[in-house]
Amino acid sequence: MSPDAAAPSPRPSLQRLFLTGLLTLLPIWLTWVVVKFVFVLLSGISSPLVIPLSERIAASFPDALGWIKVEWIQDTTALLATLLVILAVGILSRRVIGQRLLRWFGAVIRRVPLASIIYDSAKKLLDILQTQPGSTQRVVLIDFPHRDMKSVGLVTRVIRETGTDRELAAVYVPTTPNPTSGYLEIVPVELLTPTDWTVDQAMSFIISGGAVAPETVPFTRAGDR
Repeated sequence: MSPDAAAPSPRPSLQRLFLTGLLTLLPIWLTWVVVKFVFVLLSGISSPLVIPLSERIAASFPDALGWIKVEWIQDTTALLATLLVILAVGILSRRVIGQRLLRWFGAVIRRVPLASIIYDSAKKLLDILQTQPGSTQRVVLIDFPHRDMKSVGLVTRVIRETGTDRELAAVYVPTTPNPTSGYLEIVPVELLTPTDWTVDQAMSFIISGGAVAPETVPFTRAGDR
């Protein structure tokens, strides 16, 4: 047996063990943060109704249903109530009566000055995010913060420059790992790097910090090759 084969492998340093543990726990922690945020957000919607109702039920039947006012049970019940409402809205939106109710609700919202702006803007953005890549709704790369670095963006609209009629794209650039926050860039269309990614692929790429991505990406614009 050679001396090299007999030599024991060096022990990993404390710093390396710490980094290994940190990188192992980081995806678990990130998942927990997102799930907890969604749980609190959804349960908070129904809590103003569920909590007083559970308190009344517990007061009326203290021996049999006193446990219903425990905090985690109230939160879970509120979460389930919100999920049921969302499912009910989804079912109704596919039916004629549901579509009529949504149109009526939209008409009422549009009568409120500030609410109408928020409602219409959010609805248009969500419609765009559900649209397949096309000529004006597509996933692109833009130069940021300089020409040799790119950011993933979603073209939400194409407008024209006053005086020159030059095409400009309004590009929404989501942030990692929370794509609901981001910023808006106005970019000349010829400076966009188009991709064949779907919105789902772009969102997976952004949320995962680039870990989930297609095998190839068109980094360089056709005019620069």
